[in-house]
Amino acid sequence: MSNTLSLNIQCQRQDFNLSINQHLNLNGILGILGHSGSGKTTLLRSIAGLNKECVGTIHFNDNSLMNNELNHFIASEKRKISMVFQDARLFPHLSVHENLLFAAKRCKQSRLNVDDIVELTEISALIDKPVTQISSGEKQRVALARAILSEPKLLLLDEPLSALDNKSKIVLLALLKKVNQRLNLPMIYVSHHLEELQQLADDLLTLDTGKVGHYGNIHQVIHQLNHTGSIKQQTSLSLPICAIDKKYSLLSLQLNEQQIIQLPYEQPTNLKHGDIIRCSIFANDISISINEPINSSIVNKLQATLVDIIQLDHQVLLTLQCSNQSFFANISAFSFDRLKLVKQQQIYMQFKASAVHTYRRFIC
Repeated sequence: MSNTLSLNIQCQRQDFNLSINQHLNLNGILGILGHSGSGKTTLLRSIAGLNKECVGTIHFNDNSLMNNELNHFIASEKRKISMVFQDARLFPHLSVHENLLFAAKRCKQSRLNVDDIVELTEISALIDKPVTQISSGEKQRVALARAILSEPKLLLLDEPLSALDNKSKIVLLALLKKVNQRLNLPMIYVSHHLEELQQLADDLLTLDTGKVGHYGNIHQVIHQLNHTGSIKQQTSLSLPICAIDKKYSLLSLQLNEQQIIQLPYEQPTNLKHGDIIRCSIFANDISISINEPINSSIVNKLQATLVDIIQLDHQVLLTLQCSNQSFFANISAFSFDRLKLVKQQQIYMQFKASAVHTYRRFIC
């Protein structure tokens, strides 16, 4: 089943006006990126029915959730939409199990088993503990389990990793992906950290002072943002593992039949051949050579075609094509002139294994 969300809404705030007219594909995980104050939380609350100041129309699949002209408004508790907030908002006087039972009992036609969701969200060891005695990361996993047990058709996540340490962030990101795939539950995930969204989202929507900036495939939108100055310029990739070198703790990712990209990982690992790895390479970490590098300590060297050149002050952003994949390199104007680079030129790009960034390398 194809899940869609159609928005034509406005909401006047003190510092901006949220104004969105967008049809969204929700088959997978939609990421929403924006700075603080861009309207991300206002948008989520409007979708959930928690923002009474919002006007316009909202349709989720075949259901009309709001239509001001028809004086139609579905209350939040009847929308079958759950929301996980920055703070877990668990009932402090109840145990973990009691928090979950509260959500399950509110679902009149329950299809999900509490024990199954406990196992899925990996909170079996916490089940009898008071919520006041578990960590922030554990609370967010319990909040996720509670949200799932209300059996929503759509799950909204408002910066759920903001208060967590790096290890807890990695665990929760992997968990969200697993929940999305196992339950086929569409999600909208809000963050102002692009690295989180790059690892998790299938599509990306950007917000700036209440307006949509970009929308589309996660990798394509990140590459579009390279030209706006709003992010650290980078190449965004999803590639399969083709080799695992335990001796040197290196993964090889298949770019094409002849070329691979290598990156480090930590052992032990549950990664296997064929697993898809999301990774990024910052444009400043890619160097250019007009001749094939030989006997270099840099393990990644790829032949590519120079397809675009954008010069700004003393820096030049190069777009390189390799196996139908765009790469971005940022070099100095001095180096650009010295190499006498031109469009459609065949060149080599180099980057260290450690320059390939991914959360997945740390998951064991």
